[in-house]
Amino acid sequence: MTYISVYASLHYMTKRLCVVGLGYVGLPLALLARSKGWDVIGFDVDEEKVKKITAGLPPFEDEYVTSELSKAPLAASIDAAVVANVDVVVVAVPTPVTQDHMPDLEPLVSSLESILPHLQNNQLLSIESTINPGVMEEAVMPILNKRPELSVHVVHCPERVNPGDAKWSVRNIPRVIGGITAEATKIGKEFYESILDASIKEMGSVTEAEAVKILENTFRDINIAFVNEMAKSFDKLGIDVKNVIEGAATKPFAFMPHYPGNGVGGHCISVDPYYMIERGRQAGFDHKFLQLARDINNSMPEYAVSLIDRGVAATGLTAKPLEIAFLGLSYKKDIDDIRESPALEMRELLEKRSDVHVRVFDPHVPRLSTVASLEEALTGAHVVILATNHINLVEHLTPETLQKYSIAFIIDGKNALDADAIASAGVLYLGIGRTREAA
Repeated sequence: MTYISVYASLHYMTKRLCVVGLGYVGLPLALLARSKGWDVIGFDVDEEKVKKITAGLPPFEDEYVTSELSKAPLAASIDAAVVANVDVVVVAVPTPVTQDHMPDLEPLVSSLESILPHLQNNQLLSIESTINPGVMEEAVMPILNKRPELSVHVVHCPERVNPGDAKWSVRNIPRVIGGITAEATKIGKEFYESILDASIKEMGSVTEAEAVKILENTFRDINIAFVNEMAKSFDKLGIDVKNVIEGAATKPFAFMPHYPGNGVGGHCISVDPYYMIERGRQAGFDHKFLQLARDINNSMPEYAVSLIDRGVAATGLTAKPLEIAFLGLSYKKDIDDIRESPALEMRELLEKRSDVHVRVFDPHVPRLSTVASLEEALTGAHVVILATNHINLVEHLTPETLQKYSIAFIIDGKNALDADAIASAGVLYLGIGRTREAA
């Protein structure tokens, strides 16, 4: 492949953009670019999703997406040929792992192969999908090189989103960028500067840009694993891990608080470490620390479920089956995203037990709930398990509510409830690394 050598400033472009993949990353980006004056069209293979978007309906729960689509539908298509009529193509498709935790680049590869026949000379092609170091040069470029006459600017600008975060959004989170060529990096940076209200750091190479996202997410996974292990240890010692973390956080330097829970979910933290683990293996390096962190975090759903047996022993419950109100399915609060959610694994573990009966309720995921309301979930329940700390669930799980429904004990998978108040009301509280005996 050859590359044009003249820096073609975006100021002279017609500002036409195609976003490939209209999910949690691509759709907010497309709507943001539209709000900044870009003529935007989306491409996605999911026909039902495209129908919703073109009708002005959000395909998933997101306040910004809902607001922007209510103003005007977004142009979108299931025809890859739409990329031929734009100046910039952004690919934001998922990069998941297989059931055996191996990187799965099929969504990225298939999307590139579908748009390849329609790419035009001088276009900017930005890959936002999270990938390990080496994917751009070893997987992306070989696909593009199938058209040796094609001359496009290729960059990697790893996505950064935090669903449900009112402060940090696709609009204002700083980004990094690295291109196959220096010209590509400059053009890519100018594009992102035209739509973001945040800084864009130029990396020394496209490989460095790939490594940034992997580093930041494995950092979080490792620190969460550390506090999860400390929670298990402190639980044995009768120490409240949440109080200890808050105490340690008073140190004004060299400590960043992370909190334990019933597992790590979402499409980034629970996935990206496996990309680095496998890449290291291919290079002859064994990422023991990263793998250990994954093992610890993967153990937390089972650990949280195991607290049932402690609660039964402590309260003397003899009911068979034990009626459980299981609350929350998404991987984090106040969203409907269930990708890699530890709550789903907890539910599966519970459904394998013959001594319990589970009523499931998530106000954000009604399609997977088995009851229609919190009241219905609590009526007749002996035990409550809070698997996702949605604000409306936390606000309603008061000591008075637990007393009203005669709940014997509660398992707080997110340490989100008032443990002391619940115990004072005569309900056993079992959190992750914190316990309060019923008064």
